[in-house]
Amino acid sequence: MTSTITYLGDFKIVSQHEKSGATITTCAPLREGGTSELFSPSDLFGISYGQSMLMAVAVLGEPRGIFIKGATCELKKSTYPEPKRIGTIFCIVRIPGKFTNEQKKFIEETALHCPVALSIHPSVQKTVMFEFEG
Repeated sequence: MTSTITYLGDFKIVSQHEKSGATITTCAPLREGGTSELFSPSDLFGISYGQSMLMAVAVLGEPRGIFIKGATCELKKSTYPEPKRIGTIFCIVRIPGKFTNEQKKFIEETALHCPVALSIHPSVQKTVMFEFEG
């Protein structure tokens, strides 16, 4: 993946995906002098974790007959002030549909070992709860 990242001024940054042209714009949170009208860069970090969990389950699950359309991840992220960093990520992953115990185990293990999860520094406290709805 290649992207171009440009600072726009007023504590806003736009990132453009080279292949598709899609863009993501972020801004600083209020406590940093921004407007909080958009996601912050550290928000995207948390979002990437939730999306990576769902994508890993979708991609690796479909060949096994596991379909998770409509699955959601409710995510809360907090930062620590000194040194300034992401401190905690709390997720509730809700998966609709009926699954066997073996399929549930696959879903949980796949999500918890997604690429982003394996890249998060061990000092970041991660809590993930799974709710199977169906």
